[in-house]
Amino acid sequence: MATVTAGGTAIISRDGVEQLCGVLAARGYEVVGPARRDGAIVYDRIEGVADLSAGWTDHQEPGRYRLERRGDGALFGFNVGPQAWKRFLHPPVETVWSMRKDASGAAAIATGDSVAPEKFAFIGVRACELHAIAIQDRVLMQGPYQDVPYALRRQAAFVVAVNCSQAGGTCFCASMGTGPKADRGFDLALTELLDGGSHDFLVEVGSTAGAEILEQIAHRLANDDERGRAAAIVARTESQMGRRLETQGLKDLLLDNLEHPRWDDVAARCLACANCTMVCPTCFCTTVEDHSDLAGTSAERVKKWDSCFTLDFSYIHGGSVRKTTHSRYRQWMTHKLATWIDQFGTSGCVGCGRCITWCPVGIDITVEAAAIRENPQARKGQSHGEP
Repeated sequence: MATVTAGGTAIISRDGVEQLCGVLAARGYEVVGPARRDGAIVYDRIEGVADLSAGWTDHQEPGRYRLERRGDGALFGFNVGPQAWKRFLHPPVETVWSMRKDASGAAAIATGDSVAPEKFAFIGVRACELHAIAIQDRVLMQGPYQDVPYALRRQAAFVVAVNCSQAGGTCFCASMGTGPKADRGFDLALTELLDGGSHDFLVEVGSTAGAEILEQIAHRLANDDERGRAAAIVARTESQMGRRLETQGLKDLLLDNLEHPRWDDVAARCLACANCTMVCPTCFCTTVEDHSDLAGTSAERVKKWDSCFTLDFSYIHGGSVRKTTHSRYRQWMTHKLATWIDQFGTSGCVGCGRCITWCPVGIDITVEAAAIRENPQARKGQSHGEP
């Protein structure tokens, strides 16, 4: 086997993916990949190729998701499901600290950053999701206040990306410049090659750690034809985007139209269920709860995912700042597509389309933005009295 360094390409077979899972597990990683559970593709712990969703694809439209059989044995022939990788790096429920008293009354306190982090190996990370992880890195690791448990898990993670071979009905990553090809943030990146009567994978090496793992897997150097086939797959996927979002001037457009009647229109349909924030791969908002037992011998603080769609999220002394669905949807969309840029230097949207697919009433963020762009400043100057 030829040595492939960072930036190089190689070819592995379907059996090579099996070997990849085994090598990572042998190195102490919890291997996580896309698996079929309860009628959806979810991210779960896997042992090998048999646990992947071979031969399945998904059909996604606003408020609709279903799995369908493919006519081949593709391992990654689907798009993104209801879960994001953030549930492993930024868990839905996490103990921040806990205290226990022994019989003598001495207290022992444990904090979240004192626990050894799990070493995750993610297999099947899409380009849009790599960008989402990079956004959470910026928020939770690279800002003035670091989330230490997140940083420990993130630094220990090994990432195997997969370039998309098809676009979903709600995908618009091409509009956001986040896909469908993985360009950075991975240790290894796979492109599934099913044409030509073979079932191989072009492997791009993105790091020294990736090169070391590839050395343990049967591979050969990729040739120009194979690299060309992989590039053609990505190009075809980019041409198939199910949605488009015009981003030119979008930040100013939204902030100049805070009183647009479209906010009332969407509020009439929105259930404020928070599905969009729960499935979003970049949303990071949390709340904390303090628990203690009646005897006073134990206590803990637990961090949980929260959402700007909940009434209590903006609660301050005297009541909630955002009492209406109108103001909460507007806050979410303008933060995601506009003020996030001021805070973190990038849009908070990566174009994965999850918020469209998993909205129970099919609200489409690309349609809402287009409606405001089509008729801007329709009701300038009026105020709802809420931020």
